[in-house]
Amino acid sequence: MIKRRRSLLILSGNSPKSMQDAPVFDPDVVLFDLEERVVPQEKDSARHLVKEALSFLDYSKTEVMVRINPLDTEDGQKDMDSIPRVKPGALVIPKANHEVIKQVDSILTTIENEEGLPQGGIELIPVLETALGIETINTLIETSPRVTGVWLNAEGLMDEFGSRRTKEGDELRYVRGRVGIACRAAGIHAIDTCFADSNDNEGLEKDALTAKRMGFTGKLALDGRQIDTLNAIF
Repeated sequence: MIKRRRSLLILSGNSPKSMQDAPVFDPDVVLFDLEERVVPQEKDSARHLVKEALSFLDYSKTEVMVRINPLDTEDGQKDMDSIPRVKPGALVIPKANHEVIKQVDSILTTIENEEGLPQGGIELIPVLETALGIETINTLIETSPRVTGVWLNAEGLMDEFGSRRTKEGDELRYVRGRVGIACRAAGIHAIDTCFADSNDNEGLEKDALTAKRMGFTGKLALDGRQIDTLNAIF
C-alpha cells in the first residue's frame, strides 16, 4: 500500500464546478461518480464531462477514480468503453463480485493494448454493498491483481437489509471487522463508508477512529470540510 488513500472526496460526474474546485480541499483521492449521483437522462453528458476533466484539468497531486455504472447496464458498458481511455487511476466497480471483476479486468486489458497504455495500470476498487460481497470478499480480492482496495458502502448494504444506519454504527461491527481483516491480510486498502452528517465533525472523528481501529486505511468524504479530519486520522 504505497499510495495514501486516507480521504476520498466523492463528486457528482455532472458538476463541472466541483471538479475544478476539488483539489483545493487536498483529498488524497477525487472520486467522480457516474452512478448514484447522476440521473439517467444526464448519464451521457456526465460521462463526457468526466472524460474532459481527466483530459484537461490538473490532478497531478491527487489520485482520480471514477465510479462507473453497473456492468450489466447500457450505461455501464458505455462507461467501460470510454472512461479507461483517459487513464483514471482506478475504476470503482459497484455491486462487485468476482465474475464482474474478471470481466472488467479483461476489458481493461483490451483497451490498454489498443491505446498503448501500461498493462495493469488502471486499478480496481470493488464496492462492497451486498451480503454476498461481504461474505466472498477474499475471493473478490484474489480475482485480479488490479484490485488494490475495496470500498465498504454501508448505505447500500443497509438497503439490502431493509434497514438504516445509525450514527453509533453498531450494525457495522461485524462487517467492518470482516473487511478490515481481509484487506490487511491481502495488503490492500480498506476504504470505509461515508459519515453522512457533514456538520458533525465530532461524530466524524469518532466514526473514523472506529474504522481505523478495525483496519481501515481511509474513508469516503461527502464534503470538502471533512477532508482535514480524515487526513489527520488515517
